[in-house]
Parts: sequence; C-alpha cells; structure tokens
Amino acid sequence: MLTLVLFIGGCAFKSYENTSQQTPVPQESNNEGRYSQQHDSAPDQSYAVDHIPDAVPIPEEITRAGNKSPYRVAGRTYHVLSSAQNYRERGFASWYGKKFHGHNTANGEVYNMFGMTAAHKTLPIPSYVQVTNLENGRKVIVRINDRGPFHSGRIIDLSYTAAKKLGFLNAGTANVEVVAIDPIAWQKENLIYGEGTGIISPAPRASNEPPAPLASEGSALPANTYLQVGAFSSQQAAELHRKNIAVITGSPVIINTPDPQTRLYRVRIGPIVDNLQLAKLRNLLTQSNVTGHHLVYE
Repeated sequence: MLTLVLFIGGCAFKSYENTSQQTPVPQESNNEGRYSQQHDSAPDQSYAVDHIPDAVPIPEEITRAGNKSPYRVAGRTYHVLSSAQNYRERGFASWYGKKFHGHNTANGEVYNMFGMTAAHKTLPIPSYVQVTNLENGRKVIVRINDRGPFHSGRIIDLSYTAAKKLGFLNAGTANVEVVAIDPIAWQKENLIYGEGTGIISPAPRASNEPPAPLASEGSALPANTYLQVGAFSSQQAAELHRKNIAVITGSPVIINTPDPQTRLYRVRIGPIVDNLQLAKLRNLLTQSNVTGHHLVYE
C-alpha cells in the first residue's frame, strides 16, 4: 500500500522547465528518471481549448498530501500558507505540459495538461484562483493541486490549456495577477441552485485546430485512491459501519482484510475517480457527522 508520504515529500515535486523557458532549477529529490522527456513541450499538435470550461470552485478540505510545511527545493525553504484568504499577487506565470502529463501532482492527483489546474509554491492545496493576463485582459479560473514554479520571478505554473486560453502559450510566460477565490462566496454569486451547476461550457470559436479532449470536472485521481472512514478490531463493527456509510454516500464501500500486525478491519470508500467526487463524499460525511476520514492509496 502506498502511503501519503509518497505525495508529501520531495518525490511529488517536478522539475519545472519548458522549451520556451529558462534553464530548469535542479531538484533536491531524485525523481527525474520517471519522466520520458528531458524537456517539457506542448502536445504533438495544437488543440483548440475554448470548449474546456474553467475550474468550478467548490469547498474542499486542505489535504495532508502536498501541504508539507516548510519544504525545501533547490536550497530554498518555502512555507505553505494556512489559508488562501485575501491572497493577491502579481508576477510572471509559466506553463507545463506533455512531460508531466499523466504523472502525479504534489497531492497525488494525476496531472492533465488539458485540465484547468496550476502549481503554486505557497498556496494551500487545493485552492482556487483567478488568473488575469495583464497584457491582454483574459481571465481563467484554475485549481491549485501542485507545487512550483521554482524559477525566480515566477509565481504560478499553469496547465497547457490554461496558458493557451490566456494567450501566452508561444511566449512561454506572461505578466499576470493571481487572486484567490472563496468557493462558498463564488458559488452563491455564480451557481444556479436546483438547475444543475449553472455552469455552461463556452462555445468554441471557429478554429482550424481539432478540439482538445474535454477535461474531467475534477482533477483525476490515481486508480488506487480510497477514502478511509474507520478502522475496527471487530469485523462485526466494521460491517455495521460499512452499511451506514454506504447509505450515507450511495457509493461502493469495502472492508480491507486485516494485516497481521494491526488486525484492524479498515472501512474504505472507493475507488474514487476524481477530486469532484472526493469533495462531494467529504461534504456528505461531514453533514452526517462522520469525522476522521482521510485518503489512502492501495
């Protein structure tokens, strides 16, 4: 069973470079060999991305994975903020693409270059921010689920799709403003309750490029992701809890076979497909006063 340590430590950090960007900063962790490319790049062909909607801010718990603080990269120490509230900063944005596509982000999710996500050095994971390209006025909303960029002067590293929507894919970097979003306030202002999400994907503009694959509503999670909701020495107690959780969530709930050392029956929901499903499950559990749940990877 993989543990969250795999995603908290340096092995989750990536080397942030792009063929249009500066020389990469070396990592303190030795994970370079897991990438098939030495230098980052865009997809093999250009894609239209206007049909991909922005990230939809939803209330989420700050994960243990990806939020180790302080942490060190390339000889520098970084402290993760306790909250994204009132965060606002101007600086240069970069982007990352094909090299990291399909690999784990800092919190263990799977990076999708066609999604609306980003990496940030100090904002808690997950967070939602609005990024404005100050050179052309374009705006996007992205979800922070990764760490970086670790180049001097850069404040955020955007997905391929987010960079293209902001219009700086070819330039490699852009002067931007990053503003944190309060998901609860955003939902009250933007969502139409009782009528789905109220979010409509923008109609794609005429383009000679083929449309990019539509990203998942939430960032994809590894196939072995589960939400553990209890551990019991009694199989009977574990089975009772499993039934209760299944009623609360309407999701598959399993009991893991006890390992010889602890002899505990662990009750887990899953596998969980993406972050949106995870957030909904956590909300349901919280509303039902089920506490102490946490992510596991097996």
